[in-house]
Amino acid sequence: MNMGLQDRVVLVMASSSGLGKAIARRFALEDARVMMASRDRGKLESAAEEVSLDVKHRALFKACDITSPDQVKELVSETAERLGPVSVLVNNAGGPPAGTFDDFDDENWQKAFELNLLSYVRTIRAVLPYMKKAEWGRIVNSTSSSVREVIDNLLLSNTFRLGVIGLTKTLAREVAPYNILVNAIGPGRFDTQRIRNLDIATAEKTGQPLQDVAKISLSNIPLGRYGDPSEYGRLAVFLGSGANTYITGQTVLADGSMAKAVP
Repeated sequence: MNMGLQDRVVLVMASSSGLGKAIARRFALEDARVMMASRDRGKLESAAEEVSLDVKHRALFKACDITSPDQVKELVSETAERLGPVSVLVNNAGGPPAGTFDDFDDENWQKAFELNLLSYVRTIRAVLPYMKKAEWGRIVNSTSSSVREVIDNLLLSNTFRLGVIGLTKTLAREVAPYNILVNAIGPGRFDTQRIRNLDIATAEKTGQPLQDVAKISLSNIPLGRYGDPSEYGRLAVFLGSGANTYITGQTVLADGSMAKAVP
């Protein structure tokens, strides 16, 4: 299938590792011009090297704290200057700390809001003028399978990821006249450091051996395995590509059928 991404400018947030890096790699393999961003410049530089292997366009990168509005504006502006106007935005952010209601104060809530919801608003605000002018754009908001079935001990993530779904659905209707498609994707359990850290947190909270926690997690996935990050990357590429011409305002999970809820 021709994804229609050749020479398109793609901005992938939080892409120095895990699912973000996998998404950037898949776009690069489709001959897109990729800008990668995260706070850790060292990890980002190394990730860009991996993403750039055997592709037409070498991935560029820029350190950016996505909770800083000024840095987000600078990132989008520099992307446009170095690569061209942003055609595809992939919003992504690391998850907030695990915990229950009594574990968090106002500062925790504010940080999670800025990381997992307001950062998406700010990046979208920065790229929309380019997309509207071109009358073409794709926005893919990465969330979590918790938007369909909440996950115990992840109160902050459960709360603000759902806010992204409301944003996605509403924005899709507003920008449809400009041929801008907006969708959300939600990962289940993929083989990333984030999932390993969550298993460790669960083991510490419950007193169970780590290997037992991982075994229970796998037993809840009908496919019987954690996802490979490249599988998530392919989903993001399709929804963010020219091959997608009519799907917008939707939320698609990639979770091996782990979530039991009916959408």
